[in-house]
Amino acid sequence: MQIKHLIFLVFLCFVGNSSNDETIKWSDTKKLTWEDFKGNPNPHSDAVALTASGITFGYSVKTSGKRIIDYSTSVEAHFYPNKSWYLSEKADDHILAHEQLHFDITELYVRKFREQLERLVVNQNIKIQMNQIHVAINEALDNTQKVYDEQTNHSINIDAQNYWENYIKEELKKLEKYKSQ
Repeated sequence: MQIKHLIFLVFLCFVGNSSNDETIKWSDTKKLTWEDFKGNPNPHSDAVALTASGITFGYSVKTSGKRIIDYSTSVEAHFYPNKSWYLSEKADDHILAHEQLHFDITELYVRKFREQLERLVVNQNIKIQMNQIHVAINEALDNTQKVYDEQTNHSINIDAQNYWENYIKEELKKLEKYKSQ
């Protein structure tokens, strides 16, 4: 019986990603600082800061002949310093907390992704199923990021900002089992 390992890597981030880009993996012990935002500000934007983050997903399948007999996955939340920026004259700790929550939301969807991947059963359509989950998770993440900015008015609405901070904290806690290490 011949066993082969077939590896697929899929990198899908909101901002795109090339292998030479610096990344910071999400961690519950390391919060973003303004020094992490190394990109050039967009002169046409009304924003004070921009957080570029996304999900990096890869998988491998183990085959015997033409049959898939096992699989493994890697899912991470990444922050892209060179694509993230801020206006130093307008930035403050409140805005930094807003930007950190964007990264935390990315981690929340990484945990949801891992949870869904864990439920999969090895079958001949596993690659299609993983890719479908990947697409759906990224769409849900994108939508949540937009709703977060709309409801908080990009951090200006303090009550909404506080709500979202508590909401995301609780959602992350519910999925603690799937936390990035």
